[in-house]
Amino acid sequence: MKIDFNNRVAIVTGAGQGLGRSHALALAARGAKLVINDLGGAADGTGGSKTLAQEVADLIIADGGEAIVSGANVAKADEVDAMVAEAMEKWGRIDILVNNAGILRDKSFSKMDIADFQTVVDVHLMGSVNCTKAVWEIMKAQNYGRIVMTTSSSGMYGNFGQANYGAAKAAVVGFMNTLCIEGAKYDIRVNALAPAAHTRMTEGLIPPDALKLLTPESVSAGLLALVHDEAPNRIILCAGAGGYARTIIYETDGIFLPPEDQTPENVMAAMEKIGDPVGQVEFTQGFQQSQKFVEKAMKG
Repeated sequence: MKIDFNNRVAIVTGAGQGLGRSHALALAARGAKLVINDLGGAADGTGGSKTLAQEVADLIIADGGEAIVSGANVAKADEVDAMVAEAMEKWGRIDILVNNAGILRDKSFSKMDIADFQTVVDVHLMGSVNCTKAVWEIMKAQNYGRIVMTTSSSGMYGNFGQANYGAAKAAVVGFMNTLCIEGAKYDIRVNALAPAAHTRMTEGLIPPDALKLLTPESVSAGLLALVHDEAPNRIILCAGAGGYARTIIYETDGIFLPPEDQTPENVMAAMEKIGDPVGQVEFTQGFQQSQKFVEKAMKG
């Protein structure tokens, strides 16, 4: 199956450099029309310039494609709305949204200013919320949409010095889990990408030899798989250095304690059995957990 995006319109946030640039160029190379969004700030979110985004758009146009530039700050809903309105005026539809924009303000939680926690959450989580909200009704009306959240191993597994970043990156997975349910009947498919790549946000964290393998392009191959016509729905795709895997949140079968035995001592005593992976399942809706516990209680 050949994947192409002819006549598709895509918004990629944070597309001026790094992963976003790679995603945008890869989509354009396969026929998509692009909104290149980038505030143009530093890695910590300060400053701003359209220069980098314009360079990406110029490359696409020079190659025969179509692209417009947006300097919207994804953390500001009014700026995002204006970006989406401009895309609709030009092309009349929006098919793909890649929520990629992000910043880092790393410090141990003890030393982290609460304002730096808030700012990171505003960009990663609320930025994804603002952009998704701006395109959601458009995608519902056209009965088609492909949305990707950018999560991270830091959000799924933790990473020292990234309490703010990890919290925001875990949050977008929760956001995805509900959107994919609400959007299913409109053929809006929502997935998450967990990238490992050499970008300015990984400078100094990974040995130089390893960095050569962690190309943005290897991640973008996974991204394109999540936004085409036959894309899956509700998966977390991990990608980096040519490796592709899936993170799945499982719930163990667990135990049942009758009312007279429901004590913290008994819960602690059964912790190993509670964590036994035999019989674990992947839930796709929250009520399944309640249903499981009620069924165990009824049997008990």
